[in-house]
Amino acid sequence: MNTIKTSFSIKDLENLSGIKAHTIRIWEKRYNLLEPERTNTNIRTYNLRSLQKLMNISFLNSNGYKVSKIAALDEFQIASKVKEISYQGNTESHAFNAFKLAMLNFDQALFYNTYNRLLEEKSFREIFYELFIPIIQDIGLLWQTLTITPSHEHFLSTHIRQKVLIHIERLQSANPKPDTKTFVLFLPLNEIHDIGLLFINYELLSRGYHTIFLGESVPVENLNLLNTLYDDIT
Repeated sequence: MNTIKTSFSIKDLENLSGIKAHTIRIWEKRYNLLEPERTNTNIRTYNLRSLQKLMNISFLNSNGYKVSKIAALDEFQIASKVKEISYQGNTESHAFNAFKLAMLNFDQALFYNTYNRLLEEKSFREIFYELFIPIIQDIGLLWQTLTITPSHEHFLSTHIRQKVLIHIERLQSANPKPDTKTFVLFLPLNEIHDIGLLFINYELLSRGYHTIFLGESVPVENLNLLNTLYDDIT
């Protein structure tokens, strides 16, 4: 059974925030920005609150704020500055961190609010290419390094998948069966990660093509019947 991860090593913080462990240690010593707990063997551990603060600090630092200036702010002021900058239009890096925090906290409201904010400025296609693809790649690496559990990955990928499905349904409802070439989309046996395939389905539909989406783990021999039903099939 997967356990919900609430305690993080300094290496976890490096993987999640992009800030090197050496830099985190310097910030702790020089500016007292984080207050880690210590194990019996004197190893640093951090909670979710510390991670969130570090990601906010990283966001402000990447937007021109010196760490010495950030250190003079309390957590509430840091969070307020992050919100202020993101509302000024610099939302992409903030959204990336927000999606990560939504995943770590299993916070559906944060995921939806972040996504809806993005939709005010970007198309769904832009969101998928600029944010969803990079974060899917990122969480794959985080899972491999045991920084997150499979339950975290499933939470985020399920919500991304839902957004793709919503946009597919809108296109299918508007033009359920256009008179064009038909594309059959499927994953072969034992292949189960279909977000990329779903997005290809969305792209084909948005260009006016007819698609038949069969999903994951489909035996190739099961496709023969389709050739008898459609003349122009790919």
